[in-house]
Amino acid sequence: MMKGRRPQQEEQDAYAQLASGIGALCIVFGTLAAIKDKLGLSWPATVLLFAGVFIALGYGAWRLRTVVGRLRTRHAAPVPLPRQGPPDAVLQGPDRSLAGGALQEQPVAAHGELTAALTTAGAIGPDQIIRADEATVTAVQTGTVYDFLMPAGRTYEDVERRLSAVAGTFGVTRLHMRLERSRESERRVRLLKLSEPPFTRSFPAPTRQRIESFAGVPLGHDVTGELVGVESFSTASLLVAGMTQTGKTTLVNGLVTCLLIAYGDFQLYLLDGKFCGLTRFEKVAARYESSDDPDVFEAMVDELNSRSDRRYTRRMEAIRNRKPAPNFTPVIFIVDEAADFFAHDESTKGKERSRRIAEKTRSLVSKSLEAGIATVLMTQRPSHNAIPVMVRDQFQYRLCLYVASAGTAKVALGDTYFETIAPINPALLDPDIKGQGVLFAKGRSTLIRGFHFSDDFIWAVVDEVRARKNNNPKLEKRVQTPLQQAISLLQERGSNFMPTAELAPALGITDPRPVPRGKLLSKLLGVPPGKDSAGARGYWLDDLLAAARTDS
Repeated sequence: MMKGRRPQQEEQDAYAQLASGIGALCIVFGTLAAIKDKLGLSWPATVLLFAGVFIALGYGAWRLRTVVGRLRTRHAAPVPLPRQGPPDAVLQGPDRSLAGGALQEQPVAAHGELTAALTTAGAIGPDQIIRADEATVTAVQTGTVYDFLMPAGRTYEDVERRLSAVAGTFGVTRLHMRLERSRESERRVRLLKLSEPPFTRSFPAPTRQRIESFAGVPLGHDVTGELVGVESFSTASLLVAGMTQTGKTTLVNGLVTCLLIAYGDFQLYLLDGKFCGLTRFEKVAARYESSDDPDVFEAMVDELNSRSDRRYTRRMEAIRNRKPAPNFTPVIFIVDEAADFFAHDESTKGKERSRRIAEKTRSLVSKSLEAGIATVLMTQRPSHNAIPVMVRDQFQYRLCLYVASAGTAKVALGDTYFETIAPINPALLDPDIKGQGVLFAKGRSTLIRGFHFSDDFIWAVVDEVRARKNNNPKLEKRVQTPLQQAISLLQERGSNFMPTAELAPALGITDPRPVPRGKLLSKLLGVPPGKDSAGARGYWLDDLLAAARTDS
């Protein structure tokens, strides 16, 4: 349809142009006639006068523009022309010095390699340079360190945002580059370029002294062999994801070992979905389960949620009574193969159980940190439905080992991970290097490799911690609470259940009335009563043991 209208449109345009030309001629002719009648001139004289006036006006306008341009040029500062030379030669710069009483423009030497790389990557502008006198290049054991100052108006973040492009200009991958930020200036940058792929050579496991001196909880080595980890598990929980046989269990074994060495007094809850991945730490765990049954997982989550609620209650009571907040013993709940506990068989009952477990786990991860309870979930199936989104979103620490695609990495590290500053794609990791992963914490990505401790070292740490707990003089001198007395009484009798009528007198409650006696006992123990198979009201040993863990 557009092609059919084109000849008609062109014909109309031609008529319009012809009409405008005729109008212009009419205006000019009218103007000339008015001048002729006003001055009484002939037609040739009128035309010549009209043309002369227009030529004079045009020349006057050109002359005025020339004079104004010269005046501006006299008052403007001279702009030196760029000098030609080799890459590290002279470029124009802002430095000036006094010479003979006048300001003299001084040439500035540019660092050719850095200037070319950062300009190509877009980290600095084409008219900016990295000054040679503000840059140093040092060869280290693992590669080359570039320490330099960004030009005015540019900062460390300009390099960080384009780190992948910078790596490309150096002829390496993003995995070969590590960036450090200066504490002195936003413009100062320290850039490490590895001479070979990261972790090509393994680093020795750290000693006890290095672990104890680390400010936080170490998780592994960085690309230079330094320890790297997280500040604490009191403010965030950790999600570990990666494909099978990538080293997750070995990495978490190293984590637990470091916790036992340097984290102080804490309680360990372990659910070993792989059946033997966390067995080394069974003897020092407050509760250890080796199972892939979702009911076991749900029971442990229920216990920890209940413990968290009681801790919050104690904290609120302290605030109401204007007392210091109670100090709770930290609890770390570690689950191997967590995805198995959220799976279902597509039946209505299975879907309901999966939904219920997901909601309870979300509540545990999101609400229990202030109660001193942190969670570490591991999964070898980081697919979109392996661990529900409502649970994944609660983790602030994330560690992703090798995965097959960037989409899978988003599941582990977050949907917006690749929009963060200087992301590292876990799909580019070498799957043959076990325990290598991307740690994403507080908005920063770090390439790490987990520790590989020998079994002898781990067993020695476990035995030491176990002996320390068993021989703790503070525990021996501690006066037993009513709850501990009740537990000891049931254990001495070899009974798993004791009715209220028997337990109350043993704890000094002599009220003969059943209802007031039951209320007093429940308040004293801080545990709700249960019933046995015959319907008798009393207390189960397992319930008392679970409640006892909340007292510390």
